[in-house]
Amino acid sequence: MIADISHYLSILSTAIFMLTFSLVLVLDRSASHATLLIKRSYSHAFILFLISFLLYVYLALTDNFSVSYIAQHSNSLLPNFYKVTSIWSAHEGSMFLWIVFLSLWGFAFNLHNDSNLNVKNLSIGIISIIIVGFQLFLLVTSNPFEIVLPFAPENGADINPVLQDPALAIHPPTLYLGYVGFVIPFAYSLAFLINGNKSLDWEKKVKSWSVMAWVFLTIGISLGSWWAYYELGWGGYWFWDPVENVALMPWLAATAFIHSLSVASKSNVLRIWNLLLSIIVFSLSLFGAFIVRSGIIDSIHSFANDPQRGMYLLAFIAIILFVSLGLFISRFSMFDSSKNIKSLSKESFISLNNIFFGVLIFSTMMGITYPLIYELLYNQKISVGAPFYNAIYAPITILATIMLVASIDSKWGRPIDVKRGFSMLYISLAISLIGLITIGYFVGNMPFIIMLSIFMGLVIIFRYLMLIISNIVHKKYTNTPSALAHAGLGLLILSISVNSILSSEKVFNMKPNEIREFQNITIQFSELELLNKSNHDSIRATFSLSTEGKQFYLSPEKRKYFARGQITSETAIKIMPLKDIYLTIGEQLDNGQWVINVQLNYFIRFIWLSAAMMALSGLIIIKNIIRRRV
Repeated sequence: MIADISHYLSILSTAIFMLTFSLVLVLDRSASHATLLIKRSYSHAFILFLISFLLYVYLALTDNFSVSYIAQHSNSLLPNFYKVTSIWSAHEGSMFLWIVFLSLWGFAFNLHNDSNLNVKNLSIGIISIIIVGFQLFLLVTSNPFEIVLPFAPENGADINPVLQDPALAIHPPTLYLGYVGFVIPFAYSLAFLINGNKSLDWEKKVKSWSVMAWVFLTIGISLGSWWAYYELGWGGYWFWDPVENVALMPWLAATAFIHSLSVASKSNVLRIWNLLLSIIVFSLSLFGAFIVRSGIIDSIHSFANDPQRGMYLLAFIAIILFVSLGLFISRFSMFDSSKNIKSLSKESFISLNNIFFGVLIFSTMMGITYPLIYELLYNQKISVGAPFYNAIYAPITILATIMLVASIDSKWGRPIDVKRGFSMLYISLAISLIGLITIGYFVGNMPFIIMLSIFMGLVIIFRYLMLIISNIVHKKYTNTPSALAHAGLGLLILSISVNSILSSEKVFNMKPNEIREFQNITIQFSELELLNKSNHDSIRATFSLSTEGKQFYLSPEKRKYFARGQITSETAIKIMPLKDIYLTIGEQLDNGQWVINVQLNYFIRFIWLSAAMMALSGLIIIKNIIRRRV
């Protein structure tokens, strides 16, 4: 009964969202009474859909295994926390959550006051029809409300054991909030083009929405990287998996978009680029949904393998892209401007870096799609891995950092004074060179590209430190979000580079009471024990490790889950100031020994710290925007 109510509310919500879109088409969008009707119509549709989702959560919590999706992805023995998270552990439920968040962004925007009622109401209409498209996808091709007939299973099939982790509870929702949040700048830019009033500062109206979506996307990608590091047992932070890459592409485009919005707030340039980027960012988010849910790639992150779903999404994305680009091209003449960007101005450096972002996005897209095209043409599978991406990203990133460092002393709308502006840069270069030489002394020979990456990472960090110190001394204004985000970028480049040259691993075959040595670490296999838990059995190995005069214990596990019979490895990690000692236990050999993998991962925690710095910078930007409005 409750499942039927939830289902009917979703259908009713779809109809009212469609009504909202129709009202936007037929009413006078500038009239206050029309605005009120559109606003209430959208709000009612959202509330009904939210109630539908909350009822679905209740079904999961109460073990209602008459619902096929819940029976397949939950279990009566699960803690309530994981019963809720099981909803977005697979395709249908995660799509349900995706649409809830999409409509939530629209609801927040709907409550927001805007002086231009015409453009705002148009935006609400565009958001509504996009929601309808996704709701039809959910209800027609991915129905989460299907009932098990004639009898429901007693306990359910259980959630994938790999997903029974707190990070997976918050990683997908945060990532989805980032993906769909860019519907606001996308819809507003299209509404701006339809309206045709080129004097409207649409960029200022969407900046806070864009930054907030970027913050969620940054946090979501970082959480996914962190989860993969400690849960999957391979010890890395980025695998260049196609699904990882489809999250990276909208992040790169969104980063370029936010920088371009900053230019628009200072001068009337890059407006065409802003409009195009608003379309690209959201289109890349939709492309990510297609890749994950169409089943055309094999990945631990992908959900579905259904050609019908893939064709629907592909057609839906094609329609959105065709209409938005067609509108963009038809209004291109609106922005015929003779105003040029001054060489060596801040705008020029941002423009160059946006080109670099575009190259990275295109290269990543090629890395994802080329194997698919090749398989289609030749019926053979190939893969594009880390060597390809590293060869592209390393030099482009270094070029982008050079532009970034040069832009620190640049000015808006006028060329930089090279003699006066670069005075502190020379000091930063000297300090960074000393830092590079010091690292080289302890590390030894390094590849040239790594040396250059370490050097540029240090330059960015020291240059911003000197800028902050100088501004404090001379009581000048410091753009705190910019300094924090770009220093975070410098730390990211430095951390990845140092991690790549210092990290090491060793595989041992060991029995209990045996001792091994690795990188000044003494490893003793202390004991092996069998544990019985509520939903799995576990073999836990305890190791005593001694290094630098300190002793500690690590206890990796191998688990076998009852419901699915799936076997997983649980890592044990010792966190130290500059490195992680990472330990996993593998299979038992015929001679009674166990395969033990030990890794030393240097500077890996600083990678996530850098992401946190970037996300914090976005929150500060939003706070500043809100404060200025008040």
